[in-house]
Amino acid sequence: MSNEKQTPKAEQASAEPSPFLSSPLPEGTPQGQQQTLKEITQETAIPYYNLPRGAGRDDYVGETTHFGFSTISTKDKEQKVAHVFHSVAKKYDLMNDLMSFGIHRLWKRFAIQMSGVRKGQHVLDIAGGTGDLAKVFSREVGPSGRVVLSDINESMLNVGRDRLIDAGCGNVDYVLANAESLEPFADNSFDLVTISFGLRNVTDKDAALDAMYRVLKPGGRLLILEFSKPVFEPFSKLYDLYSFTALPVMGKIIANDAESYKYLAESIRMHPDQRTLKGMMENAQFQNCDYHNLTGGIVAVHRGFKV
Repeated sequence: MSNEKQTPKAEQASAEPSPFLSSPLPEGTPQGQQQTLKEITQETAIPYYNLPRGAGRDDYVGETTHFGFSTISTKDKEQKVAHVFHSVAKKYDLMNDLMSFGIHRLWKRFAIQMSGVRKGQHVLDIAGGTGDLAKVFSREVGPSGRVVLSDINESMLNVGRDRLIDAGCGNVDYVLANAESLEPFADNSFDLVTISFGLRNVTDKDAALDAMYRVLKPGGRLLILEFSKPVFEPFSKLYDLYSFTALPVMGKIIANDAESYKYLAESIRMHPDQRTLKGMMENAQFQNCDYHNLTGGIVAVHRGFKV
């Protein structure tokens, strides 16, 4: 999706800079525009995507990491993930409804109830995609509050921005940022930080948790809504069968992209389980961490506080 021609309402919405930014946003060719042949990855012929500052670091994870079940160079993962979400952005909401039979709306509603969001608060929704949570947070914080919808993928961010502008959400900023560093944002800026179905796609999850801790105000909370590990073995086998057969087929029929939904199923299996993620949050200095399983552990909501 190109930014060459913005609608007047989009220009108006982005006229005022976010009060949470500590430095200007990076400039460059937007994600989704194909570059010169030298910038095409030789292995996959996937277009090169311009990513925000902070991308491509390997402080924690080393030179290689996983992309689904494959082992790849750490430096390549963010480009591959960018390609997946650029490909599925326009069909993202429809596919979520089909894949989860609409249950994802109940998962998000539960997460919002656990957020404790209040009038006048400042909220950062990381990997906010098409803006489902940000739209509700916009209403809950009211005119005296502020919400930042952030994503590393411009195609997803554009879809979310257009939806929220159409919905009249005038207290939302739209920021292209990398979850691993959150470089545009100053320390101690937000009362609530959320990331919904995005952490599993982050290469350096420990770095991302450190960054989330940094931008939270003392007393603030982190909320992670993510696919997790089913707690009943028979149910887990049935879930595997559905994930690795039905999801790619639906992706092919609806979005003309079976491979992205094959990656989705694999990325879920590679994501840390409930207890492991809780431990990672504690290692990032979050206190009073807990988690709540939803739909038999297919999804879990993790919560932690900055004291």
